[in-house]
Amino acid sequence: MKKITLLIFVFLLMNSCTKEYIPRNIKTIDIQKFKIDSTSIRSIVAVDAKTVYYAGSRGDVGYTDDNGKSWTTEYLFYKDSIKPHFRSFTKNGDDFFAISIGNPALLYKISKNNTQLVYTEEHEKIFYDSMKFFTDGKHGIAVGDPTDICASIIITSDGGSTWNKIPCDKLPVFEEGEAFFAASNTNIKTIGSTVWIASGGKKARILKSDDFGKTWQIFNTPMIQGNGPQGIYSIDFYDKNNGIIIGGDYSKPLENKANKAITNDGGKTWTLVANGENPNYKSCVQYVPNTNGKEVFAVGKTGISFSKDGGNSWKDVSKESYYTIDFVDKNTAWLSGNNKIGKLDLQ
Repeated sequence: MKKITLLIFVFLLMNSCTKEYIPRNIKTIDIQKFKIDSTSIRSIVAVDAKTVYYAGSRGDVGYTDDNGKSWTTEYLFYKDSIKPHFRSFTKNGDDFFAISIGNPALLYKISKNNTQLVYTEEHEKIFYDSMKFFTDGKHGIAVGDPTDICASIIITSDGGSTWNKIPCDKLPVFEEGEAFFAASNTNIKTIGSTVWIASGGKKARILKSDDFGKTWQIFNTPMIQGNGPQGIYSIDFYDKNNGIIIGGDYSKPLENKANKAITNDGGKTWTLVANGENPNYKSCVQYVPNTNGKEVFAVGKTGISFSKDGGNSWKDVSKESYYTIDFVDKNTAWLSGNNKIGKLDLQ
């Protein structure tokens, strides 16, 4: 009897582990909209179903913790008069971090009772595009356009208190005209000690480090590339092997050729998907949590699209224009755009 009971338990355990997730068939979506006056918001941090933080183009950092009923906003100034334009914003523990585009680069650590300027950099070509922390809470990374023959990459190993720039002799050489896009704070992805960064312009490539940015590899992609507005705008990984990239040509947003691809070997090789089919240009792509890499959303100024097969095929589900999307869980996400924040409820 004990042997039979054990066999039944093993069978049930194996069956539960191998049961394949059945993705939802989402045809249309409804988005609850909140107007945020006079600011372009390309970076948000979704905390839970009631709480989202954002950083905007007027040096504004704001949040709601009551599902959008009320909003609190703080304005940061540099030398009393310069309003930093934020497109990169992230959270580490109880602290938030925002870095500005343009010269000078200004990186702020925003705590509950204190805001500190923890990094500055001056250069006529400086332009930081995105920023993320690793899951260990100690290491963080921000990436910007080249000021030399390599990408501008700064890292921290003390939770964001101090930051240092990686010298070019430690990084892959960039092609002239290769850079990044500050479209949604999602051209960078971290899992464990690994980070992937997606480029565009002259080349559309993937930079990868497995050791918090100490050593680097770079891989080619079949994405559209060759001039300024073409390339990869966003990257996401469901796990360390399976990932997706999306973008296109910002100057020709209705085109859909060579603007999305997937990998199953950790970013070494990429295969185009839905080539010549919608979605067209998109600025952000994100896997839906806990859907086994099957459900994916892509957003941009041309609307919102959904895939239930890991990005191989897509359905347009909204014409609403947004820059970025950040999921709280399988059913809830926050979005941001020009003068607005949205909330998506899939339940």
